[in-house]
Amino acid sequence: MWTKEHRKRQLAFERGRRYPTDLTDAEWEQVRPLLPKPLGCGRKPEVDLREVLNAIRYMARSGGGWRMLPVHFGPWQTVYWWFRRLVRRLLFQTVHDVMLMLDRERAGREASPTAGVVDSQTVKAPHAPGGGGYDAAKRTKGRKRHVAVDTDGRLLMVNLTTADVQDATGAEEIVRAVRKRWPWLKHLFADGAYDRGRLASLAAYKDFTLEVVRKLPDQKGFQVLPRRWVVERTFGWITRWRRLVRDYEKRLDVSDAMIHLSMGALLLRRVAHPDP
Repeated sequence: MWTKEHRKRQLAFERGRRYPTDLTDAEWEQVRPLLPKPLGCGRKPEVDLREVLNAIRYMARSGGGWRMLPVHFGPWQTVYWWFRRLVRRLLFQTVHDVMLMLDRERAGREASPTAGVVDSQTVKAPHAPGGGGYDAAKRTKGRKRHVAVDTDGRLLMVNLTTADVQDATGAEEIVRAVRKRWPWLKHLFADGAYDRGRLASLAAYKDFTLEVVRKLPDQKGFQVLPRRWVVERTFGWITRWRRLVRDYEKRLDVSDAMIHLSMGALLLRRVAHPDP
């Protein structure tokens, strides 16, 4: 619930900015060291990378298309060229991971998590090749986002597949790759859809403890279950960015970058403007 202090703080963020998605000075100071440095030869770049990031954040949060960017951000072709370059350099993933470690340390925790929660979300993907797959359980055609988050809901890893891929199958890729980014991760919580022999065998082989949190025996309707609710909150954070309500991207790497951009912006706000 918002209080008067929250509203004053939000007004302070928006003062002097054109859009709520514009980087504040404190946020820019956190991001600037991670940006690519200009080459020592040739013509100096004339593009302001802060404005490029403001344009990308505006587009992702508002849900508009590249050609609909406001003109004061500059030509949309220039913004898109820089976006694709930054995607190839894994900038959005890097910013997200650095801010995640800083936010965990700010909260008094170790930088690398030791436990996580896995789940999936199916969204429509109108521009995916063939429209994506069909998720019979959700009755939705599109893509599926298999994610792992820490116990506070911070995104650790995402695996994008067609919607017809089973939850346990999509989680296998996370189990294989997540420790390369978060080496101390040992314990994973999941729901009953992940109670599959092949996933359990892979988790044991990779030295993971896979704990299935099942529904209560007498449960009727919705009820908050331990550990499992945090990943649902993460999906809520992601879909606050209108570009991510559906998956509008053709390429998986671009879709992955949009997700890390949105979650990185949330962590960047926490690190640059901690609660008093």
